Amino acid sequence: MARYTDSVCRLCRREGAKLFLKGARCYTKKCAFERRPSPPGQHGVRRRKVGEYGLQLREKQKVRRIYRILEKQFRNYFEVAESRPGVTGENLLRILELRLDNVIFRLGMASSRDHARQLVGHGHFAVNGRATNIPSYQLKPGDTIAVREGRRDREPFKVAKDALRAVQVPDWLTLDPANLSATIAAAPRRDQMPLELNEQLVVEYYSR
Repeated sequence: MARYTDSVCRLCRREGAKLFLKGARCYTKKCAFERRPSPPGQHGVRRRKVGEYGLQLREKQKVRRIYRILEKQFRNYFEVAESRPGVTGENLLRILELRLDNVIFRLGMASSRDHARQLVGHGHFAVNGRATNIPSYQLKPGDTIAVREGRRDREPFKVAKDALRAVQVPDWLTLDPANLSATIAAAPRRDQMPLELNEQLVVEYYSR
């Protein structure tokens, strides 16, 4: 499976915003964006006028990079969102939020989406009682996610079990810290999804 393997800190610098791709490090003084917020490359400090297309492209790249998705899969998600009833931009964000790796991250069981993807890929989780190792697995209201019985005594989950008691999860998720499980209570509404993203620019980019 193709994935991005270069430095993730340069992605934050390129988008001019903290994307929180390295977990706890992003909240410390070691964060590369805090130390050097200019775009990467020798010409990064130059100020350039950004046109309408440039704004749309940057927002599309920002959303794609936050959720750690490559271009082909992201475009496929857009086409699915476009085919569904409702607002295309909201549909797209909802699809991204309901990915299994994103839900694991939102629950606080992983420090970043990359970490969540690794945990899912190693088969630590079950959806509705069935082991699942597909990070892009699409969840739906009523689905239950849990750490598999034989994996709960492993170090990442022993640490997480205590930390989860203090985690504030989105309203569309219901967390059971004691059993390391959660339920999709409802599909997320727009006000329950990241407000700093302008999904309409993404729609305009693909609608050119």
